[in-house]
Amino acid sequence: MTDQRIAVGDLSIAESFHDFIEKQAIPGTGVEPSHFWVSLGSIVRDLAPRGHDLLTRRAEIQDAIDDWHRGRRGAAHDADAYREFLIEIGYIENPPDPFAISTDRVDPEIASISGPQLVVPLDNARYALNAANARWGSLYDALYGTNVISEEGGAEKGESYNPARGEKVIAFGRAFLDDQVPLVSGSHSDATAYRIEGGRLQVALADGSMSGLADQSEFVGYTGPADGPSEILLGHNGLHIEIRRDPASPIGGTDPAGVADIHIESAITTIMDLEDSVSAVDTADKIHVYSNWLGLMKGTLTATFQKGGRTLDRVLADDRTYTGADGGTVAVSGRSLMLVRNVGLHLDVDSVLLDGASIPETILDAMVTSLAAMHNLQGNTAHRNSREGSIYIVKPKMHGPAEVALAVELFSRVEEALGLETNTLKVGIMDEERRTSLNLAACIEAAKERVVFINTGFLDRTGDEIHTDMEAGPVVPKAEMKSAAWLGAYEDSNVDNGIRCGLIGRAQIGKGMWAMPEEMAEMVATKGAHPRAGASTAWVPSPTAATLHALHYHETDVALAQESFMDRAASSDYMPELLTLPVIESGRVLSDSEISVDLDNACQGILGYVARWVGQGVGCSTVPNIADVGLMEDCATLRIASQHLANWLHHGVIDKAKLESTMQKMAAVVDQQNSDQATYRPMLPNLDSSISYQAALDLVLKGRAQPNGYTEFVLYERRLAVKAR
Repeated sequence: MTDQRIAVGDLSIAESFHDFIEKQAIPGTGVEPSHFWVSLGSIVRDLAPRGHDLLTRRAEIQDAIDDWHRGRRGAAHDADAYREFLIEIGYIENPPDPFAISTDRVDPEIASISGPQLVVPLDNARYALNAANARWGSLYDALYGTNVISEEGGAEKGESYNPARGEKVIAFGRAFLDDQVPLVSGSHSDATAYRIEGGRLQVALADGSMSGLADQSEFVGYTGPADGPSEILLGHNGLHIEIRRDPASPIGGTDPAGVADIHIESAITTIMDLEDSVSAVDTADKIHVYSNWLGLMKGTLTATFQKGGRTLDRVLADDRTYTGADGGTVAVSGRSLMLVRNVGLHLDVDSVLLDGASIPETILDAMVTSLAAMHNLQGNTAHRNSREGSIYIVKPKMHGPAEVALAVELFSRVEEALGLETNTLKVGIMDEERRTSLNLAACIEAAKERVVFINTGFLDRTGDEIHTDMEAGPVVPKAEMKSAAWLGAYEDSNVDNGIRCGLIGRAQIGKGMWAMPEEMAEMVATKGAHPRAGASTAWVPSPTAATLHALHYHETDVALAQESFMDRAASSDYMPELLTLPVIESGRVLSDSEISVDLDNACQGILGYVARWVGQGVGCSTVPNIADVGLMEDCATLRIASQHLANWLHHGVIDKAKLESTMQKMAAVVDQQNSDQATYRPMLPNLDSSISYQAALDLVLKGRAQPNGYTEFVLYERRLAVKAR
């Protein structure tokens, strides 16, 4: 049923949204409802035209780049001339004079602690609560349930507990303790007892000797009796490790020291996402995601679910308290520090109209997510998020410093409207568009009093790379894109700019997502490169992945890694590599096999994701690829696949007939992969009437014309059609 609308001044507000704000979000904040609406209208009237101008500027720049490439088609690429052209049209701007950010009131989870960062769709309350509670994770569970521990030698997972597998898990855990919090002599694997004496951790060993920590400053606290503590809290590289003893438990009962588990401080921060990982296309959807954020901020969000035949309730975890080494009380947060990601500048929303027109969704996001967070700042909760009094908002898909400056002004206006102290709203800058990468220092300077992270979003960045130089020629196969010259330079440039601009000790320097949730062994083997590269955080797709990735921050002291890059950061210039075009070299002709591999994989991936987004309203999920390996898919991965095929279609690597025949073939594959889902609507046999299938086709056939290659315009239109039907 269509919402009735309520008029407040020049605003026309959907009745359900008006009720949500006035009856749920505002009470307890001290903000007058009439003031909220008047302020929102004023902000939209002043800032929306500027946002539209910036979007027009994007389009003008893209047209100029397209014309430049078209005018030189067939000629050898002149990198120097290309760079001068980009400077001339204002795509590359003059770098700022040296400066350092001055962001204050930043929580240590962002300013000084290095560790994993979760990103989770905010439309799923259970996932959001799991992520918020993923500050702590069981290492034993993470190892036992993933392929980090091999199934060789009789160590299969099975349906019941396998002692052989358990032995491998325990051995891994003890080796981790020996590596990161070693004893003066002996091994944690030989421990027969742990106890606290004189504020120090003492360990009895199997040979009858006593030992202790090689560095006793790593002993933080304990719970239970000193001569047989239940939990022993250790600290290393700014993170905590908790040895859990329970001699009465099935695992602890078989352990000489009664150790039942090792808990790892895992997801230090979590981004609650309103953007790439959600399907929120109308007022009802927006109220849903806003309500979940409000519940997190008030500490009232719950989720009820079935597990093992039981009904369980999920709520926010309490903080953890221990007796400290000095006998005092030590409190450690039980929850991940939560940030919220708003949508980009390019989207509008009709939940509120001004003069009869939709308003920028990012303005509404800023007002509502900040309003909800006020409950937490004002203590209307038992679960404090920011103890420094800040609200952390991630801003995606900004193109260059002028768009960052507009975001800063928006935040200032929201603070004024809600009565918040200046610079309460902090900004996370997603370095995921090429125009931002090339002007990153200027982008940081534009937010130097608010910036709390820069993060390489390599998925969106790849999609933007393909779209920006669409007319330069056919791009290389997708697998080769990962070794393209621009990608390595992009990652290093992000770190060096962060160091140069003074982010160390004040803000995060981040790396992107691990997109294979089921491939944890490979993640453990490779993702340690992120902290070694000087990144203080990196994205992970699940609480289990956060626990495993946290091990990398014990292996590498990020502060020392960043110090080692100081000289490089002072003099680095990645501009030539960043402008290297990932196009197929002249004279190379792709084989039918090379084309088919990418075409099959891309079509299957697009259909697999779109069928859920459009057909079921699922914005992020583990989607099986063509080989039935689960991959984390969201709008960023969709942007790559659709732009890649749009590029090949544009340059004649594939034709429309080949695209459509492959799409039809892969629709059958995707239907089969989802055949066990009761809510899944098959695309076959009526592809012409399948809204999901037609959306997937549109993303490629109309991909060249989509602003910046974004997928939301097609997805929103088709999802609304499904909801209407």
